[in-house]
Amino acid sequence: TEVGKIADLLDNAEGKQTPLQQKLDEFSKKLGIGICLLSAMIFAVQVIRGGDLASSFMFAIAIAVAAIPEALSSIVTIVLAVGTNTMAKKQAIVRKLPAVETLGSTSVICTDKTGTLTQNKMTVVEVYTYENLSLADNVDGHEIAITRSSIQDRYLNLASILCNDSDVNNDGIEIGDPTEIALINYAALNKIDYKILRDKYIRIGEIPFDSDRKLMSTVNKVDDETIMFTKGAPDVIFSRCKYALSNGEVVEFDDEILREYKQINEDFSNQALRVLAFATKKVEDDFIPSIEDENELTLIGLMAMIDPPREEVYDAVKNAKNSGIKTIMITGDHKTTAMAIAKDIGIMESDDLALTGAELDELSDSKLDKILEKVSVYARVSPENKIRIVRAWQRKDKVCAMTGDGVNDAPALKQADIGIGMGSGTEVAKDSSDMVLMDDNFATIVKAVESGRTIYDNIKKSITYLFSGNLGGIIAIVFALFANLPNPFTTIQLLFINLVTDSLPAIALGLEKPEKGVMNMPVRDSKESILDKETLKTIGIRGSIIGIVTIIAQYIGMKSSPELGCAMAFLTLTLSRILQTFPSRSNTQTALKLGFNTNKYALGAVGVCLVMLFTTLLPFMRGIFAIPVSFGLDSFVICAVLALISSLMMEVVKLIKIK
Repeated sequence: TEVGKIADLLDNAEGKQTPLQQKLDEFSKKLGIGICLLSAMIFAVQVIRGGDLASSFMFAIAIAVAAIPEALSSIVTIVLAVGTNTMAKKQAIVRKLPAVETLGSTSVICTDKTGTLTQNKMTVVEVYTYENLSLADNVDGHEIAITRSSIQDRYLNLASILCNDSDVNNDGIEIGDPTEIALINYAALNKIDYKILRDKYIRIGEIPFDSDRKLMSTVNKVDDETIMFTKGAPDVIFSRCKYALSNGEVVEFDDEILREYKQINEDFSNQALRVLAFATKKVEDDFIPSIEDENELTLIGLMAMIDPPREEVYDAVKNAKNSGIKTIMITGDHKTTAMAIAKDIGIMESDDLALTGAELDELSDSKLDKILEKVSVYARVSPENKIRIVRAWQRKDKVCAMTGDGVNDAPALKQADIGIGMGSGTEVAKDSSDMVLMDDNFATIVKAVESGRTIYDNIKKSITYLFSGNLGGIIAIVFALFANLPNPFTTIQLLFINLVTDSLPAIALGLEKPEKGVMNMPVRDSKESILDKETLKTIGIRGSIIGIVTIIAQYIGMKSSPELGCAMAFLTLTLSRILQTFPSRSNTQTALKLGFNTNKYALGAVGVCLVMLFTTLLPFMRGIFAIPVSFGLDSFVICAVLALISSLMMEVVKLIKIK
């Protein structure tokens, strides 16, 4: 039934397109319509001017081919693939390619605590049994309780060892849940061999732990008695107890004892300790345990453990906050414990809220939406709670990342904009995730966010580069049409420009290193178009500059012959687009300040493109590309100077904008 519930949640969880996929889909439709209209207009003008119908049609098709950046999808795929490889080196395995970019637009990270924010190295540091407390050895600033020869100590040791599935194999490798491993390590510290006890007091029944009950029970044969041991969350155990051990005697679990235990539990939790309660119950020899039997228990005592935060988490949480990302802790721990840890590592601020799963269940969606942005900690949550938290953030149009490692986390991982599975987690959780953290480290998520932002910026740089060059060519063509000048390019020339300048340089721009301050930028709006106002403005300015120098080149060449004008326009446009690679590398720094050697791919791409361009000037290639004999060194120098001026003008505009 429980597995069925999880399966149902998985079926109802909706997979979503990434922000980049959505924007590229919208953009591609608009671009396709715009280019078709432009080609139709140019075809009509050519025909009206008396041009040959077939030639006019072929030229219009060539313009459409030249204007559409066919390499865009390949560039995006290559850039994302490179990003995936980069993330793999940083312990983050991307299962779905667009997930790299999605992380870049993440505005909320819902993260588990244990193992992700903490070291996942639990150590028992405090033990409490009612009216029987004694403390000794100091470990990491905490006093460790020594074993005392009493009934309570005996039962507490038995419960922590027998109601426990962890183990240490012959090679000394610890196997099992870190919390349970901490219990057997504590037994070893007290010179108790847990294997001897398990062999002596065999398990004859069990009720496994689950996150809803927050309990685990086993039935063991202890000497001549059959005893059920139960461990779990203190608040749950307290509610199931009718009796308590006090100085080795069974007494009524009255209000006074309850208050004492609650106070001790609260004190432990305020120290950011994880607390487990242990209880026992004598049963019949042929007893078969069920969930209903976890009642009328006898409380034995408490064990408190510490799981220190990872050292790198402090900076990671700070970096996430500086970049406008809200980090939310979701844990099965006691609310007070969770709050103490969240405050320590910087997730929770003074005016933030914390909710338990039970408190969350009492809130309607509308009430949750009102306080959602103030809640930084969720404690004692269920699988349904997790998926509800994700959906609440998505209703606010926030890109939400969710971590998880268990089977019951799978629905929330699938529902999230990006599900992040743990390398140490279940296969079900990994299969439902977009990305898997092999080191289970929150800091790796923040690094992935930086990579995602860089990738998105680089894709925008490639798009800006492509459309600036395409716009420059279109401006030159449209100007020639309305100025009643010859077409500045032949069909072959347009296709060559499209082949040479629309591929390698754009890919090289997609491999740029992160710009300074990329993590200090605010989270971008998920609804923001990939061609925002600033990008369109940049495309317009650069495209106009390229178009103007191309028109000037054609005008200079036409003084000798229309053929020379066409050849000079072709060389100038191609050189301008190639050299545009350098100013396109950064939106905040000039190419000189950035350094030409910081992206060797860009240098290589420019070099290859220049070699291919020079081949068009070879004697046996001139006829194919309509380069007349009159095109000599002086013409090439003019084209090169005009192209260089266009790049310098782009850098000047950038400097003005930066200032």
